Amino acid sequence: MAPMDHEKLVKAARMILEGIGEDPDREGLRETPERIARMYAEVFSGLHQDPGSSIKTVFREKYDEIVLVKDIPFASMCEHHLLPFLGKAHTAYIPDGKVLGISKLARAVEVFARRPQVQERLTNQIADLIERLAEPRGVAVVIEAEHTCMTIRGVKKPGSTVTTSAMRGLFRTNVATRTELMSLLRAQPS
Repeated sequence: MAPMDHEKLVKAARMILEGIGEDPDREGLRETPERIARMYAEVFSGLHQDPGSSIKTVFREKYDEIVLVKDIPFASMCEHHLLPFLGKAHTAYIPDGKVLGISKLARAVEVFARRPQVQERLTNQIADLIERLAEPRGVAVVIEAEHTCMTIRGVKKPGSTVTTSAMRGLFRTNVATRTELMSLLRAQPS
């Protein structure tokens, strides 16, 4: 994949300003194309990162119950309108002799979120990565997000959220395991 072209981003931002009828040379907008180019480099930085490299810390451990990291905040960009969607990711797995560094799960969410995305793909990508690297007995990823492409434009329904899930292994095949996970997700911190 080609690296980001900063100058092309600056030119495109300038053209958008002109296209909406603004003067990109006006005092308040002079630096806007440059700021937009830097912002896109930041919000799409996941395009040039390997999310698997963030989960290199794997420990041998005899633990076979649910490991849940919940409420991982993220911001991503909807690939259909290039508008943000923001929310929380919950990642869970049942180890089979290997446990992951828990901060690495949050890092994987961040890398995948910093790409043009749809929430359904984001959910599956995170689950697939955990499954591939940890080889667990089960993986579950649940994402809840608010999409500005439907809150500030289109149907304009602020406060509405989209929930997606990806269940693998025991979370998919064992009702009791899935029920336990859902109970843990609903539990409030004490």
